[in-house]
Amino acid sequence: MEGSSSQTSLCQSLSPLLSQFCEDPRVARLLNTRLGQYLRQHPFFGLAALLFSATAALPVGLFATFALVTVVMSAVGFVFFEMFLLFVAGLTLLFTLSGLAFFSVVASCTFGTFYMTFTNLYRGYYRHGAKQSERDEDERVDPQN
Repeated sequence: MEGSSSQTSLCQSLSPLLSQFCEDPRVARLLNTRLGQYLRQHPFFGLAALLFSATAALPVGLFATFALVTVVMSAVGFVFFEMFLLFVAGLTLLFTLSGLAFFSVVASCTFGTFYMTFTNLYRGYYRHGAKQSERDEDERVDPQN
């Protein structure tokens, strides 16, 4: 009999909480739906659904947290990887343009040197011919000399 008296006292202490819970308009609206009526008629299934919801909340929450952290880390990782690729591409462009500038300076100096050398050689080699042709030209212009 002692067990039933403790159960009765437990029910009496929970009765105001349950009545307050059932009087809530949102709960009353839910209990008036087909699902609410079904759960009233099958309390074992309602308890199982409640326990499943309560115990599934932690794994679902952990999975959602893991998914969110994974997405954030992949986005951050993508940004860092993209920055690394841009850094490598920038260095490649810098070295390529530096090499082209160096090649341009060397080629310019080389061609300038060849031009000066060949021009001076040409003038030196054909100097005699150039003076002779000037004399011939002067004689044609002024045939009395």
